[in-house]
Amino acid sequence: MSTLLERSVTRIPLYKVLLHNDDINTTEHVVTALARVFHFDLTVCERIMIEAHTNRVALCAVEPLELAELHRDQLSSFSLVATIEPE
Repeated sequence: MSTLLERSVTRIPLYKVLLHNDDINTTEHVVTALARVFHFDLTVCERIMIEAHTNRVALCAVEPLELAELHRDQLSSFSLVATIEPE
């Protein structure tokens, strides 16, 4: 007779990092900042930049709170507006 082991999986809450359009920074600056902060390739950075410009906001990443806060702050250091919100 075998017994089943029950596993309790605890999921950490995830947060969305959102980039907001600002009409001040150049597209090149935004793409460079995204590449430096997230280490995305330029194609992904361009897609996020265009989405933010078109829709006024774009999703950059979904990640644990501490990392989301770090990335938000790093984007802010590039004079970009970013926010985080629960997934």
